[in-house]
Amino acid sequence: MGYGYQTSQSTMRSVSRAQRDFDIMSMRSMQVNNSPAQIQPWVDDGEGSMISDHYAGGDGYGYSQVRTVSSNAGGSAMGTMRRTLSGTLASRSGDWQEEDQLYVNNVKPRGPAVRTLSRLNQNASRQNRMSMGSVSGSSTIQQQKMGGGNYVQCSNGSYGSLPITRAMSTMSLKSMTKGMDTFDGQEHISVGGKINDGFSDIDMHSAVEYLVASDPALQVLGAAYIQHECYNSTDAKNQAHSLKAIPRLVKLFNYPNQEVQRYATGAMRNLIYDNMQNKTALIAESGIPQLIEALREPDDELRKNVTGILWNLSSKDNLKDKLASETMSELTERVLVPLSQSGNQQSASESEIFYNTTGCLRNLSSVNEKVRQQMRECRGLVDSLVSYIQRSVETGKAEDKGVENAVCTLRNLSFQLYTEIPPSASMRLEGPSRRQDEGPGDVIGCFTPQSKKTKKKQVNDQLTFSEVAKDPKGMEWLWHPQIVSVYNRVLQRCEINSSTREAAAGALQNITAGDKRWAAVLSRVAMEQERILPTILDNLRTNNDQELRSLTGFLRNLSRYARNKDDMATKVVNNLLLKLPSDSSQTEPSSDVIINICGVLNNLVMGSSVAARDIAFFDGLQKLVPIKNNRNSASREKAAKAAMTVLGNMYHYNKLHRDYKLKGFRKEDFIDTSI
Repeated sequence: MGYGYQTSQSTMRSVSRAQRDFDIMSMRSMQVNNSPAQIQPWVDDGEGSMISDHYAGGDGYGYSQVRTVSSNAGGSAMGTMRRTLSGTLASRSGDWQEEDQLYVNNVKPRGPAVRTLSRLNQNASRQNRMSMGSVSGSSTIQQQKMGGGNYVQCSNGSYGSLPITRAMSTMSLKSMTKGMDTFDGQEHISVGGKINDGFSDIDMHSAVEYLVASDPALQVLGAAYIQHECYNSTDAKNQAHSLKAIPRLVKLFNYPNQEVQRYATGAMRNLIYDNMQNKTALIAESGIPQLIEALREPDDELRKNVTGILWNLSSKDNLKDKLASETMSELTERVLVPLSQSGNQQSASESEIFYNTTGCLRNLSSVNEKVRQQMRECRGLVDSLVSYIQRSVETGKAEDKGVENAVCTLRNLSFQLYTEIPPSASMRLEGPSRRQDEGPGDVIGCFTPQSKKTKKKQVNDQLTFSEVAKDPKGMEWLWHPQIVSVYNRVLQRCEINSSTREAAAGALQNITAGDKRWAAVLSRVAMEQERILPTILDNLRTNNDQELRSLTGFLRNLSRYARNKDDMATKVVNNLLLKLPSDSSQTEPSSDVIINICGVLNNLVMGSSVAARDIAFFDGLQKLVPIKNNRNSASREKAAKAAMTVLGNMYHYNKLHRDYKLKGFRKEDFIDTSI
């Protein structure tokens, strides 16, 4: 019997965090030929790209979301699954409209303002007197305790203030493709109901004026005040902007005094947080070149602030192209390469710097094809990410946040890989003798797994490894067979961070999606060399819908290219049926997961009567038939069509009709007789 399939071309769009724009890709629908014996075709209106998004709220949790966008085009494939894309997304805590993903992160690093203010207090406690200048000149001040706060008494009798140690600021900034930024775990701490007691005798105007003082101590105090006041205060940020604080701070990024540099960048980090006006002003004042120059300083505190600012800036789509062109090579050369080298044990500060940097790159990689191509071609970028992941997994650090960012970045760079890589690489991967009319690689019809044609094709697949280097370098890592092993190890070793696991499964989904020959090769590498199926089935036990989407999407690709569908069916059918809803009232899993599962079952049923038999044996009909009849929403309508396709193809096995009848199901449950 013959089967025709219809696909849609995918489009990638950046995520809108505030509006929950997410992408899903390669929802390849399966359409049965118009023969009288066939059922209603399963047609999907389009496909999109999936973006894996990370949110960290005030309590240190991470979330992920996806959403489908549609576009129309042509192409043919059988049961192709989605390619996916990772980005970073943040939202208001508890304000989710779609499915979300939870990752508990108990590490709560102190923010720049905390470090800034603590350092000032420590300096003050070590000396009773210090010399400070003022806008009009210099005076001597002495720290005194007044009213529970830390104050500075000047020689002229006036009082300035030293900051309190428990003041707050942003941490490593969790940015997103669009929308607002988020804090990374810092909780609101107040002192006696007020958080600004230490700065009670300074206002924003004088603090901005201090930035141009001749005395570095006053510049530090002014920057510390701005940083302190702009923590979570939109009014303070707007006031600082109107007083022209941003151009003055930019000029201090590379000031000869290192303390001034630290506080100036710390203040800027708070100023641009969740404030597009200030981000735009920073760039307009040539802030990016100044930040890159400051990144060259061998000071970890300064580098943490600089990379945090860059990560924050990368949250906006309209800034990503400029950031990519001006920062990518420097970030790679000065952060990624040295901090990812094997044998280089990262300090706590270096880990934060690496985390900020990979967060920035993760955002940049989600914007468009041009930036993704720049990143693939950037010398040392892909190699460093892979090396860091490998070393972290080997040393038991697979849960680290830097690993999550690195895996998500690689996943993004794998998006639409076979259409975006250089033509020369594409030709090598396709092989010199691939017939244009050759099918996607499934063994269906008269060519059994034991036929001469199939055996010859298997031999040819084994020879394809000569088309890639033995030791991959640069962008070749993205499609090299060894990368399958890297993602497999992440799935095996990462037990807590579901975002990392989801990204690894999404990357595997990307490199095995589509009609290209190399997608089939890597699918078989995963199945036959890496023996990845047990790992995937083990991870299927999760109830995290985002993770299930990527896992079932990857399984859908594997089922398409599996040589022995009988064997795969005996291993996966029962596990997949357990994930389907038991009745129409259940809202989980999502329709996307149901469609993926039906795609796997359909691929197996079309090549194996064992799959159809096992679906009936494990009570799959009791779940598929209600799904077919549940058309309460647009998403459930698509799931219903998917289930209808599986049921229709199951009914073609006449020898199983008796089993179906014994289970209490009739022809009408499998085929819409009204058509």
